[in-house]
Amino acid sequence: MAHLSIFFLSFFYFLSSNPGFVFSSPLQDPDLVVQDVHRSINASRRNLAYLSCGTGNPIDDCWRCDPNWEKNRQRLADCAIGFGKNAIGGRNGRIYVVTDSGNDDPVNPKPGTLRHAVIQDEPLWIIFQRDMVIKLEQELVMNSFKTIDGRGASVHIAGGPCITIHYVSNIIIHGINIHDCKQGGNANIRNSPHHSGWWTRSDGDGVSIFGGRHIWVDHCSLSNCHDGLIDAIHGSTAITISNNYMTHHDKVMLLGHNDAYTQDKNMQVTIAFNHFGEGLVQRMPRCRFGYFHVVNNDYTHWEMYAIGGSAAPTIYSQGNRFLAPDLRFRKEVTKHEDAPESEWRHWNWRSEGDLLLNGAYFLQSGAGASSSYARANSLSARPSSLVGSMTRTAGALTCRKGSHC
Repeated sequence: MAHLSIFFLSFFYFLSSNPGFVFSSPLQDPDLVVQDVHRSINASRRNLAYLSCGTGNPIDDCWRCDPNWEKNRQRLADCAIGFGKNAIGGRNGRIYVVTDSGNDDPVNPKPGTLRHAVIQDEPLWIIFQRDMVIKLEQELVMNSFKTIDGRGASVHIAGGPCITIHYVSNIIIHGINIHDCKQGGNANIRNSPHHSGWWTRSDGDGVSIFGGRHIWVDHCSLSNCHDGLIDAIHGSTAITISNNYMTHHDKVMLLGHNDAYTQDKNMQVTIAFNHFGEGLVQRMPRCRFGYFHVVNNDYTHWEMYAIGGSAAPTIYSQGNRFLAPDLRFRKEVTKHEDAPESEWRHWNWRSEGDLLLNGAYFLQSGAGASSSYARANSLSARPSSLVGSMTRTAGALTCRKGSHC
């Protein structure tokens, strides 16, 4: 209750200091409002800076105030929210320490390597002995019930193929840097101690989720991959993508395989507390068929659009901050793709409590059936005025043993 009290006190202080603040509106003078918002957010951050657990971010407030987080690592698995909240990863499994950043053998991985850890059949909580850069020879094909936990070290997966979650469940990926990912495949890759097989050409995603369930990607920094930063296709569902910092990439996030793959109609994905930053172009996310809760994210850059989709997805956008680019014809947050207006005007896309800056506008559609939005509602949104403080530390954290993270 103390944490909740701190959150509300901070929130009411912010409101009382900014009586003219608007949560969501068409703006008459966008430049002045943008300046005022940034001043207000900076003041709010200063007021909250001494409390790493006073941001109103329910994930961070769950574990980051514990100075003994390093001894209580698996507590993180109790802090997930949204559609991926039941992803337990390697909770209750043993701790596996990665000691070897090289020697990546896709078929016969050596003990002490990340690949050896992720293919095991048992639940594992995987941590890293020291800072390291891991360049994989082929995509890292994970087995179920694994947590990759980068806290306490600076861990980069970069320069080669990256992470593949293929028809497995209960995966947590937390606190690592994923960038400059390449295509792989047309090779043998081991995915369990008892099986290796031939994998065709990969897309070159940072994190590729293919038929995965109960997946949580949290506090990672992602940029500059060959295809998507995080893609989820082929019936994947029960996914939360939270607290990530994404930069310098074109097609950021694809959720849904293609317009004919109706098995994605039950996909449910929560996208919360992420910072979509500099150098991003489109797909934050691009959705198909399923149900998508886009909540309390900070959008500070896009070149084409922020949120798009086709094949009649339900998109519920709540409490986000959208700062439009200065280009006159790039102000729209949304893009209804591959369909005439006579079709997409029936798709259920709703904006609620979003803060629309510098001329940004969200083109809503559909009749707003309550049953559809109920399936796209995964957590309680905070006011958009708090997005700055909630996303201030998005991305991989600098956590040191013996102190708050």
